[in-house]
Amino acid sequence: MTETPIATTKRPATGSRGMVVTNHPLGSTAGAEMLAAGGNAVDAAVASLFALTVVEPMMVGLLGGGMAHLRLADGRHVVVDGMAAVPLAATPDLFTPVGDEPAVRLETVGRKNHFGPLAVCAPGTLRAWCHMLDRYGTLPLADVMAPAIRHAERGFAVTPYLADCIGDTAAEMALDPELSRIYLPGGTALKAGDRLVQGDTAETLRTVAKDGAETLHGGALGRLVAEWFARQEGILSLDDLRANPVIERKPVRGTYRGHEVLGPPPPSSGGVHVVQMLNILEGFDLRALGFGSPAALHRIAEAMKIAFADRAVATADPAFVPVPVDRLTDKGYAAERRALIDPDRAQAWQAGVSVGHEGANTTHVTVADAGGMVVSATQTINSLFGARVRVPGVGLIANNYMCNFDPHPGRAQSLAPGKRVSTSMAPLILLRDGKPAFALGLPGGLKIFPSAMQAVVGLLEYGLTLQEAVEAPRIFTQGQALEVEVGIPEPVRAALAAMGHAVQLVPHVGGGMNAIRFAADGMLEGASCWRADGTPIGVAGGLARPGVRFWIEGRPPA
Repeated sequence: MTETPIATTKRPATGSRGMVVTNHPLGSTAGAEMLAAGGNAVDAAVASLFALTVVEPMMVGLLGGGMAHLRLADGRHVVVDGMAAVPLAATPDLFTPVGDEPAVRLETVGRKNHFGPLAVCAPGTLRAWCHMLDRYGTLPLADVMAPAIRHAERGFAVTPYLADCIGDTAAEMALDPELSRIYLPGGTALKAGDRLVQGDTAETLRTVAKDGAETLHGGALGRLVAEWFARQEGILSLDDLRANPVIERKPVRGTYRGHEVLGPPPPSSGGVHVVQMLNILEGFDLRALGFGSPAALHRIAEAMKIAFADRAVATADPAFVPVPVDRLTDKGYAAERRALIDPDRAQAWQAGVSVGHEGANTTHVTVADAGGMVVSATQTINSLFGARVRVPGVGLIANNYMCNFDPHPGRAQSLAPGKRVSTSMAPLILLRDGKPAFALGLPGGLKIFPSAMQAVVGLLEYGLTLQEAVEAPRIFTQGQALEVEVGIPEPVRAALAAMGHAVQLVPHVGGGMNAIRFAADGMLEGASCWRADGTPIGVAGGLARPGVRFWIEGRPPA
């Protein structure tokens, strides 16, 4: 434990038969409903994700992308890659760049790669969720989608968090008739407590529940979507919806303080760089330096800067760009980089630091069941409310993943037909002696994997409780300013500044983390943090003992 306990806002939950932690109470309830009905962790995770498309519409949807990390009951790990891909009609010069300076390198004239029909990549979430359910789940698609359909049709109370997101984007949403109709009725943004009903979304979900994922990926629903984009001079076509497949990948593996750390491989940089940073930090005695001390935070910040300096070659679709995963996750390479860290001074690290625009508005689900199955899944439509367009008649908000690509031709991250979006997602599962010890993840764009790493350090280096680890103050840097949350004391910030860090105080780093701890006695502990509407729900109890009815009636069973 740390000498000074961390002040936490929320409390954890426990359960013996399952745990669901998502960033909305109704998302968690949907998953818990599946566990209570006898489903497994995949059933629960998919149910939660469908529900989140309704109650967290600004974060996730059927026209998005994501990574899901599964540990199966037999101990195998699978990463289900449902990331979005560049439309087949895209060309490297589709957009006009504003400039080549780091701060504007991904910006384009008119921001057409950020908002509007041209900003949309071919989605992968729906196909990936249905693939997971069909291959690893136990319940019918209609059953796991029932909570989502219910909330879309009957409505639900807008949370203050959702209301803030609507208010933050109201000016741009007002430009889209469909977004305005739903979220700005009568020209006024929905407020906390207002009821949000999405009848068209409910009908679309019913169609998917009946006809499966292929109704979007080549069927009737997909034709409606593609025809609307064609009328809007977009390039997303029915062929794009057909072409983007689900890919199962092997996780990246590393070790830290007696635990094995497993995360997603490229096109996610999350697993690679979590392992890389932990390899660097393992050579320091962070515990002796003290949790939250300037010396410890300085070393963590330098490890982040090294990771971002190398990230330019590790963030790519491996089908298009060779990614040196083995080198970046090698402990010998980490030792070389560690030896260059000045313990007293911040420094710049060579190699192409990329100032990206990866969307920070994502969601995460962490689920475990009593049978040993674990799901850690991060899913998104990229930016807040994605491309800020809602397809009429189908109630779906489109992603804006095109802004993650370099609009300059001839580069590793330039646009190319079918290229998968790179991501910083880091759905992690940690093992101890081959058995699950922790599972965690969070939204937050570029800040995801540095935040996930800090939670791992908190748990394994400092012995933080699960609740402390997800809520602990965070820092972030990719080589420029050092962002620090307000929970880090002023004397510590001053000491970091004296070391040469350009300290910048921010209200939060990354999004709402949620996590599960696996106790030796089989109990599951779930925790979520103050940065979102996260809610852990544990399932305990169980069915009656065999023959109990006869004993209640006063006679023994035959």
